Amino acid sequence: MAGRSTSARRDAQTARLGRSFLVLALLGSVLALAGIVGLVYVGVATLTTMLLFGWLLLIGGLVGLAHALQSRGTNVFWLAVIVAALNIAAGVVVIRRPDATAAALTMFAALLFLTGGLFRLVGAVVVRGPQFGWTLVQGAFGILLGVLVLGNWPHSSLYVIGCFFSLALLFDGLGLIAMGVGGRRVVGMVEEGRVAGSGPLSGGSGGDGAVTAERQPRNKD
Repeated sequence: MAGRSTSARRDAQTARLGRSFLVLALLGSVLALAGIVGLVYVGVATLTTMLLFGWLLLIGGLVGLAHALQSRGTNVFWLAVIVAALNIAAGVVVIRRPDATAAALTMFAALLFLTGGLFRLVGAVVVRGPQFGWTLVQGAFGILLGVLVLGNWPHSSLYVIGCFFSLALLFDGLGLIAMGVGGRRVVGMVEEGRVAGSGPLSGGSGGDGAVTAERQPRNKD
């Protein structure tokens, strides 16, 4: 009875783990599909990203303000109030002017690409480490991407943020799909091995038959 209950408990845990990996794969499929739709409708993805970012800032500011009011009398009260007020103000601005916010963030991203690519390029030339070629390519690609984004600014702000966000969703979704499918495969292999290990050749009936067959000649003697 103890062995059966242990086996049933293991089967239940294996089934639960398999369902978890299935949910993970389904979530990855939804994210990948959202990323593909975002790449098709890049302008809508940019606007959606800005609105989501603004609402997150606004909700985070309200939550921070509530925590600050609960901590009245402490040394960090006014600092928490100032940070919460800045988050609320930034959220309101982003929600009311998502196009201007996208343009500002696009310019900021382009400047980051330029400075990061320049530092990588100079560091690769100066240091000449074992990853010299790869670092050089990364630096050149960052500079090229920054120049392309700035060269078409502010028109590039209509698709840059949405494209990056959609690519992030797509790759995250593909990663979750691979994890879920791989996990389901491992769970299936474990179940097959358990079934094979509990077959008639590995049970106790074969051994009892062999012992009985060995004892029969002795009884005749």
